[in-house]
Amino acid sequence: MAANGGMKWLSATVSLAITAISVYILRRKSSHFDEKVRELELALKASLDICAAERQGRIRSQQALRKALTQPKSGNLELTMYPMTPIATIHSCFSTRNGTPRQPLLVPLARASLVFDKARIPPASLEGLGEYSHCWIIYVFHLNTDLEKLWKEPSNSKFKAKVRVPRLKGERMGVFATRSPHRPCPIGLTVAKVEAVRGNMVLLSGVDLVDGTPVLDVKPYLPYCDSIEGATIAKWVMVDNFLSIGSVSFSNGFSSSLCDCWATGNSSLYESPQEFQSLIKQVLSWDIRSVSQRNRPHNAPVTAETSSGMLDLDEEPSEEDSNHGDEQISLVSEDIIYHLILEGMDVSYRINGNGNVLVEKVTVSSDSSKHKLKCRDA
Repeated sequence: MAANGGMKWLSATVSLAITAISVYILRRKSSHFDEKVRELELALKASLDICAAERQGRIRSQQALRKALTQPKSGNLELTMYPMTPIATIHSCFSTRNGTPRQPLLVPLARASLVFDKARIPPASLEGLGEYSHCWIIYVFHLNTDLEKLWKEPSNSKFKAKVRVPRLKGERMGVFATRSPHRPCPIGLTVAKVEAVRGNMVLLSGVDLVDGTPVLDVKPYLPYCDSIEGATIAKWVMVDNFLSIGSVSFSNGFSSSLCDCWATGNSSLYESPQEFQSLIKQVLSWDIRSVSQRNRPHNAPVTAETSSGMLDLDEEPSEEDSNHGDEQISLVSEDIIYHLILEGMDVSYRINGNGNVLVEKVTVSSDSSKHKLKCRDA
């Protein structure tokens, strides 16, 4: 019995010793682990402090750089620069400025594809844009004939503070009270309907942009803040019917000539010749002629002077042309044939004194190959 009791006591003693050793080892490990945790926490804090200091340094450097770039040098605003460059290009149905609507959404069938530069703008940038019905487009008036004047010194730029307004029959208004493309900074703002988003391309409708327009930015249209209830406008802007046309009709042979042009294989934003003809009718439902063209009295001689001896009835003569003409051409306004270029097709039409349009024929324009390439690239 005494021997058994001694064995039990020895076993209990050994167990207690093992437990004590285990506890000691665990405490040592725990203490070592706590030290490691504290070291890592200190290292993390130091790294965060370094990152914060570097971030503050970057912010201060960026602020200093921005200030250096944007602050006028020697009080000359001409030397102020901002990092802006086109990010996309418009490929629209309007091949030339003539015929391009003066305002957006006037021609619902006016379509365009907005193609972004893949090298600068990843397709992921367009995710979510298709959920909006419309978008704002900020662009450059790249076809202005007076762009070179904007690079000159202000005293030599000959910038015109007032421009002729179509709704005022050619009377002049301050440029900032109009949407004239001829501005100190040739930047335009328009709105268009978003039809679809496909990769790096956005399909639009209701556009008033000429083919090849450089785009600076795109923003979604937000009705709750972009549509201002109770907004007022100048009275002369409210004369909506001044630029409207009495009627648009087509000659007997127009449809067949359009089908012949369509058969040439032109890549188009439109599915059929009939839909394209509807586009023509919508465009010509507004008087797209220049102010000087509309002010010519019907059944009266028309005299034009050009330095090259050629008359372009779709463009207003420049100051240079009007100052040193070499040849005069006399026509009767009823006999004038106007031209509208859509997707590389030349549409010929006349307009009488009552404002009625007769569309006579359509032919393939000499620049149609260039438009085909753009459509295929888009």
